[in-house]
Amino acid sequence: MSGVRLNKYIASSGLCSRRKADELIEQGVVIVNGKIIKELGYLVQPKDKVFVNQKLVRPAKHEYYRFYKPAGYITTCDDEKGRKTIYDLLPENMFGLKPVGRLDKDSTGLLILTNDGELINELTHPSVKVPKVYLVTIEAKVHKHELEQMVNGIEIEQGKIAYADIQVIDMDSRHTEMQITLYQGMNRQIRKMFEYFGYEVKTLKRIQHATITLDGLRRGEFRPIKPIQIRELRNFLNRISNS
Repeated sequence: MSGVRLNKYIASSGLCSRRKADELIEQGVVIVNGKIIKELGYLVQPKDKVFVNQKLVRPAKHEYYRFYKPAGYITTCDDEKGRKTIYDLLPENMFGLKPVGRLDKDSTGLLILTNDGELINELTHPSVKVPKVYLVTIEAKVHKHELEQMVNGIEIEQGKIAYADIQVIDMDSRHTEMQITLYQGMNRQIRKMFEYFGYEVKTLKRIQHATITLDGLRRGEFRPIKPIQIRELRNFLNRISNS
């Protein structure tokens, strides 16, 4: 019997990941053609109508963009405090796209924006160690033994051990410039790692997320990600998730 698995159908609408779709199905909030469906392997046919929490869902045409986030904007759709968000810089037709991960207000650089819920989950799920590369500047000389501790792991919060790959680009008595690669998704991880040793991050810019780079973008600019780049990204994720 042909058809699309119900969790994949829901995820392809951009509503959520397949795993979250499974949870919604088990909760009994998914209705197909007027009937509550709790069968995870249920196959959706072309003419079926699927509702989640009483809202009709349809597979969306997936869109993928690179965006160069400037400093001073938060990575969210709206903010109760009235702060500027990245959507103040984007056209209205991109408001349905979600950022893959976040950058705090003072950080800059690459954000992937998409309505592909499944891809968002693959790029952010803690079980898959997806590399994210940053350029970081400290207005002080960071000691070698402190960098070694960051590579090996430090406790930035109770029970949370953070680690990073660090390559020093330039250093003198008054500043340290580094390329830092993270494989975890902790909130403000780099800033907290340096705060552990009493340093304040002066600048932090993400330049790469998995295989997608910031190359060729100016601050505040966005561009579609090419289909061949999405294929390369998916191949990369398959390799590291199976390794």
